[in-house]
Amino acid sequence: MFAVLKTGGKQYKVQAGDMLRVEKLAADAGEKIQFNDVLMLGGESPVVGAPLVEGAAVQAEVIDQIKADKVIHFVKRRRKHSSQRTKGHRQKLTLVKITEILTSGADKTGVKIATGKGDTPAVAAAAPAAKTAAPAAASADDDLTSITGVGPAAAKKLIEAGLTSFAQIAALSEDDIAGIDAVKVKPEWVEQAKELAKG
Repeated sequence: MFAVLKTGGKQYKVQAGDMLRVEKLAADAGEKIQFNDVLMLGGESPVVGAPLVEGAAVQAEVIDQIKADKVIHFVKRRRKHSSQRTKGHRQKLTLVKITEILTSGADKTGVKIATGKGDTPAVAAAAPAAKTAAPAAASADDDLTSITGVGPAAAKKLIEAGLTSFAQIAALSEDDIAGIDAVKVKPEWVEQAKELAKG
């Protein structure tokens, strides 16, 4: 029996015992994870999802956090010798071993769902924390571009992260700031937001 799963924007055909290198996941070595985005189950009676197979999942064990090989980049030059260069970037990957394919009952296993580093709920957790710490009189319509260094693009990213007022930004702790991946919040923004929140 095999399954086709989706993770990190890619699709993989897997079966129990396979070793797989996927886009970096938020999990430590030795941890058991579960992929819930199953597009197809194969075998004697194949099942194709629309788009996902309901209740199906693929469980795996994290072996290690690794990096991909450096990429050799070939440059074609007219009337000259072509050259090859080694790119400095090495993609971060997670090495996993597929342990089991579940055809149903994926929501009742209690196994941690596999999420990428960009999908971690840190941003979502930071915003409610900021909202609870903000005073009740805080305005939800503050002009975030009033903060020096925050342009329209940065303001949009802050709003997408759930930070819509000066009071919310002023209430951010260092841990909250570290958990926001959408935009890099600078400490001076927090200080300016405190002053602006006072009026």
